Amino acid sequence: MKSRPYVNARTCVYNLNYHIVWCVKYRRKVLTQQISDYLINDINSIAKEKGFTVIEAKVGDGDHIHVFVSVPPKFSITTIVSYLKGITGRHLFMAFPEIKQKLWKGHLWNDSYFVESIGSTSSENIIRYIERQSNHCM
Repeated sequence: MKSRPYVNARTCVYNLNYHIVWCVKYRRKVLTQQISDYLINDINSIAKEKGFTVIEAKVGDGDHIHVFVSVPPKFSITTIVSYLKGITGRHLFMAFPEIKQKLWKGHLWNDSYFVESIGSTSSENIIRYIERQSNHCM
């Protein structure tokens, strides 16, 4: 993976990247090509409006989505996931009401999600770096 550059914000410099995956409720394969294209565009619009960056997004097997984002430290991962799942769910139901026929109780997305942090260095390198630091402050 190519290393992401550091982002200079007003009060900090950061490199916070996350791989997020979530599924359609009941793993229903409702994300057709047309719906997937709409979803990807919506995700990019949400990110731009809210102030984070989508590096990559792709629908898998018509029933789940992978999103790779770069996020300022002012956002929690829970907030980002809430934006993405909540807003896209509402928008997709409005744009494609036929989706509701394959789902129950009016929920598009499963309640859970997967997330992992992605940095420019490995955890082993960070541990080695910290271990090599001076103990003068202790």
